[in-house]
Parts: sequence; structure tokens; C-alpha cells
Amino acid sequence: MADTGSTPELRQSPAVLNSFRVDSGVHLNRAHAAVYSCAILSLVYHHALSLRRSPTFLISLALALSDLVFAFMWVLSQALRWRPVRGQEFPERLAEAVDRKDWPGLDVFVCTADPHKEPPMGVVNNVLSTMALDYPAGKLSVYVSDDGGAQVTLFALVEAARFAGSWLPFCRERGLVDRCPAIYLRSDGGSSCPEGIKMMYQTMKEKVENVAERGWVRDEDMPDQAFGEWTPGFTRQEHPSIIQVLLDSSKDVDVTGHVLPNLVYVSREKNKAYRHNFKAGALNALVRVSGAMSNAPVILTLDCDMYCNDPRAAQRALCYMLDPALAPRLAYVQFPQRFQGLDENDIYANEHKRLSQVHPTGMNGLRGPMYLGTGCFFARRSLYGRPSSQCSPVYPNDANEHVDDGLTAEGLAFSETALKRARQVTSCTFEHGTKWGSKIGFRYGTIVEDFYTGYHLHCEGWKSIFCHPQRPAFLGEMPVNLDDVLGQVKRWCIGFLEVAFSKYCPLTYGTRKASFPMGMCYSIISFWGMWCFPISAYSILPQMALAHHIPLFPKGFGPWFWLYAYLFLAANAQDLVEFLVAGGTLRRWWNDQRMWMIRGVTTHLFGVVEFSLKQMGLPAVGFNLTSKVMEAEQSMRYKRGVFDFGVESPFFVSLGVVGLVNSSCFLVGLARTLRQGGVEDMFLQLFLSGFITINCWPIYEAMFLRSDSGRMPRRVSAISVLLTGALHIAAYFLLET
Repeated sequence: MADTGSTPELRQSPAVLNSFRVDSGVHLNRAHAAVYSCAILSLVYHHALSLRRSPTFLISLALALSDLVFAFMWVLSQALRWRPVRGQEFPERLAEAVDRKDWPGLDVFVCTADPHKEPPMGVVNNVLSTMALDYPAGKLSVYVSDDGGAQVTLFALVEAARFAGSWLPFCRERGLVDRCPAIYLRSDGGSSCPEGIKMMYQTMKEKVENVAERGWVRDEDMPDQAFGEWTPGFTRQEHPSIIQVLLDSSKDVDVTGHVLPNLVYVSREKNKAYRHNFKAGALNALVRVSGAMSNAPVILTLDCDMYCNDPRAAQRALCYMLDPALAPRLAYVQFPQRFQGLDENDIYANEHKRLSQVHPTGMNGLRGPMYLGTGCFFARRSLYGRPSSQCSPVYPNDANEHVDDGLTAEGLAFSETALKRARQVTSCTFEHGTKWGSKIGFRYGTIVEDFYTGYHLHCEGWKSIFCHPQRPAFLGEMPVNLDDVLGQVKRWCIGFLEVAFSKYCPLTYGTRKASFPMGMCYSIISFWGMWCFPISAYSILPQMALAHHIPLFPKGFGPWFWLYAYLFLAANAQDLVEFLVAGGTLRRWWNDQRMWMIRGVTTHLFGVVEFSLKQMGLPAVGFNLTSKVMEAEQSMRYKRGVFDFGVESPFFVSLGVVGLVNSSCFLVGLARTLRQGGVEDMFLQLFLSGFITINCWPIYEAMFLRSDSGRMPRRVSAISVLLTGALHIAAYFLLET
């Protein structure tokens, strides 16, 4: 069913639905950029002068190249600061502009893959909060993609569909803002919740968790034969397409007689002989299935571990998508990625404030923010072609089955014909020989399909909008142990590098197709892994020279000293101001800059190595889910602001080496400087080593002071000590002989 992508007609005197303003600090940013550029050029000149007479040429050369990488990344970041724009939407005026009955249909896509790492009750709460959106129920459809083909997930959704009949009218009648059952029942308002609702939710939760623990569904648990597709040969990697319509708005109503939204379970066909393209493949299957059924002009993508925190989120998106000045070229409206239960000080920088809030605001003044993978409302037609494209070539269909506003005729959306067509388009052979994944739908070719898809849409001429209301529209779970945090970022880093070193490199392709500033914005993310070179170099080399009393930087308080001081202080001051303006705190900023250094010597370093091995044809990285299951001890440590190092991870070996090198070199260097003199010569190296040592305090605690299960494993500590000793021995032979 082709999607017209039509926009409802506005009334004669449409209300103003949105407004934009350029950030008030834009001129100060530009002035600072001019001064800082001169300072960078002066630094390059200083390196050119000092390299020729350096006693340690290779170390000085490495630091000079590191400074060039710093300069390169700083230049790219200026595109984000050139014209940051903040938008404001007015959902209360939406009814003045468009009748509710004329709002476009909305299809919600929720993706899950593994019930062991993504608990089914999380999916249930996601679905219930989304179905409870303040939106016409007859125009709302929720599609859940289960790439693991798990009985448990379908069972959980069947239970959710039953509970929705009571939960949705309860939310509507009481005007609840917290419409995620788990969150509402834990809140102060939950104490006044009727016992009947509480009992229904608790019963559902116990049934789902019991089945999840058992791992399969008994016949007595599911008498309606919904699980007939699970035959003895059914596996995660080999199974047929399964599509179950759990709620149909044309016939299902809640306990008050109101229409319920559509709810559909989808598990696409899997076969080891065909590539399934991970999450992008699952999303494309949902695009086609929904096209065969509800075919709504607007699509919302959500991760399974997120829930809707603002029932008017869809209305906020419509304030942009129904604006006739924006709609013709508007591909999507992106909300920031926010998380519930963040530690007060966000010790792991899980908020990724720059990536999900600061950067999108900067890109909002250009062609718009990148796609963050969740909390994003798409115009369906943007997934089928360029803004000038008039048709949506999904697959052959009967034109007479299409009706206004993208929805199918009553009773047809989930007819046997539509279900048969939906099963056809989820077969593992359907995409063969088509443009799916290359020109149509979510794009393949990298494990960061979200970033890659948004990038291609911008290159095709589409625009996007960043919508950042005061109340978070969506909230999700985040990892609470350091190894999971770093593993997730390493996967992103590898994916970004896949884009950076492809024929679609943002520095070449993006600057030509999207715009020069947009190419720079995408480049700073694509080349994220490059941070490993300067951060690793500055974490080891000056410290080793310090231990052997070899000066590498200008004398303290001399003319060139002030250049280094300005570059360091100005960059950090600007970073701090941006962080605070985005709603951060000083303590969170400190933890964020510490995690930036930690990522530099772990995720970025390992990501670059793994990507390089992959390019050489050696064993490459696979797609690994980040566990959304919280262990009680890990959760408690996180809430207390204590780092969790409780697994044997190569990341921690790298951190241990950096921490030990800096502390040992600082102590040895300080002692030699006090004994031999030359404090001014060694001042900057002492400062750098001391600064990193202070940041490494959680590492020292985990290695030597803690005894809980979150301490660093003894084997990891021992390896770190041995490698640090080896580095000291190597430095001795290189610098003293």
C-alpha cells in the first residue's frame, strides 16, 4: 500500500505551532574560535621550532602529531558551534490548527532481540506507555519486532494486551502523566491507585517473569494456540515469519467501550544462509509489515528498554511535522536520549550529553540533528526516496485499498490478505535484488544503522528537527557497570569508523551532498576513534619523560607556557559552559571529562584496533547486545557512585596500566625534580601527570583498597603491574642509554 505522506490541511488561520531561536552565545563562540585558531597556529609553529632541537625526537614528534589530531577534531567541532538553534513547540495549539480526527496515523516500532538481556517486562512497560499516548487510539498502531523469536516475548505481549483494556482508560480518566505502569506504581501517585489495577499488574508481572525464568510457555498458559509456529526445529537463527495481531482497533475495545490501539507481534523469517542485517533489517521488516497493514504516514522508533514519559510526545512532533513550511523536506523529529535512575553524579557519563543534547542543538541550525536510534518520529515517505519523490515503491499493491491519511479501510488492515502480504515481506529472500537497505528504508553497511540512516537522509536533501522539551519525552535504561558501558561505546566507535573509511566518508561525500558544515558535524562523530591517539600519547609519553627528568614542554610561566595554559583552560572552560547550559552540573562535567579520557585509552583504542583487524580480513566484531538486566549489587554500587570493575576485561588492563604509569611517574618525577631542581622545566609534565593521577583515583581504589565484588580482579591488577613494569624498563633503555 503506497504511502501518500499527505499532510492534513490546516484551518484558515493556523496557529503558530513552533518557534526557533539562535543561541545567544553564538557571537561569543565565533570570537573565541578566531582567537583559539590563532593559538593553534602558534602551537604548530612552536612544534616546528622545538622538534629540531628536541632531545627525544620520537616522543616530541608523537606529541606534535597528537596536537594535530586535537586541532583537527576541534576544527570539525566548530560546525556544531557556528549556529546552534533551539526550538520550541506548542502542542496546546495543535487542536486549533488540525482537528484530532485529521491527525495522521502513527505507527510505533519497538525492537527487541533477546529476552535474557532485554527483560520482557521492560518491553511490556514500553508498549503500555506507548499505547497510552494522548493520541486517537484508532490511528495508533504498535509493532513489536522480536528478532529472537522468543515465546516469552509473545506471551508477555499477550498479557500486556489484556492489561491494556484496564490500564488505558485508567490513564485517560485520571489524566496521568506517568503512563508507564511500573513507574506510576512506584511513584507517590501510585499509592492512590485502585487495588484492582495493582493486582492486575502484579499478576501479569508474576506470570511473565515465571515464564521468562522457565524459558518456554506451557499449553495451559496459552490456550488460544498462539504458539503453533514454534515447532521442534525452531531456533533463534532458523525460523519462519510469525505475525500475530494481538489487538485490532476495528473490533477490540477497553473496559469502558473505547477503541484500543492496534498491537502486532512480528518475528521476521531467519535463515543462516541469508544476512539479517541486525536492527536495521528488523526495522525495515516493520516498515514493510506496517505498510501492508496500517501504513501510517508517521513512524516512531523506540528501543525496547525505553518508555514514553510524556503522553503528549507525539503531539510535540506533530507541531513540526504538520507545519507546511517544514513538512515537505522534514524527514524526522528527534528527541534526546534520556535515562531514568541516573546516578546523581553520572559517574559513567551514561547521559552522553554532548552526543544526545549538545551536538543536536548545534546541528539544528544546519540541516538538523542526526538520528539517535530511538525516540524519533519519521515521515514514512522519507524512507522511500528524496523529498522530490512522489511515490513510495514498497511492493506491488492494489491502489483501491488505499484511503486518506495513510490508513487502510476499516477491517482491511488486518485481513487475511494483509496478513499474507505481511508474511511475504518478512521473508529472508524478499529484499534480494531490491534497494532496501541502500536507497530505501534504514540503511545497511554498518553496525550503527541509526547514524548511517540519518546521514544518508541528510545527504539526499532531507532535514530534521531536534525537539528537546523540559520534561523528557522518553526515558530508558542504561548499563550500570563499567565493562558494559565501555563495550557499548566500543561498538559505536567501530561502526562510526566503518562510515568514516567508506565511500560515503562525511569529509568527502557528506560535505558535497549534505553541506560543508553538515559534513563536518558527521565527521567529528565518524572519526570518534581518533581520540585514542592523542589521549593515549598524552597519558604515557610525557609521564615517562618526567620520570627520567626530560622536559618536553615550555618552562613554567615562560612565554610559550601561557600558550599551553590558554589552550587547555579555554577548551575546558568552553566545554564546561556548554555542559552547564545543557543542564549539567559541575560534578557531572568532571565525571564526563574523566570518562572521555577513559574511553580514549579503552573503547577508542580497542575500537580502532578491532576495526583495523577487520579491514585486514582478520576476525571481526559481531553485534553484541548490552544487557538491560541489573544485578542488585551492581545497582547499589552505581547508586553510591562507586565504579564497578568486577569482571576480567582487557579494558581494565589498559586503565590499570595508565593509572599506574601516571602515579609512579608522578612520584618518581616529583622526587627527582625536588632533588635535582628544574621545577619550571618539569612543571607542565608534573601538572599533567598529577591531573591524570587524580582522575585515576577510582582505579587505585579498585586495585588496592576495595574488597567487594566490584573491585578489579587480582589477575587484571597483576597484569597491569607487569605491563607497567615492562614500560618502565623499556623507557629506561630508550631514555637513559
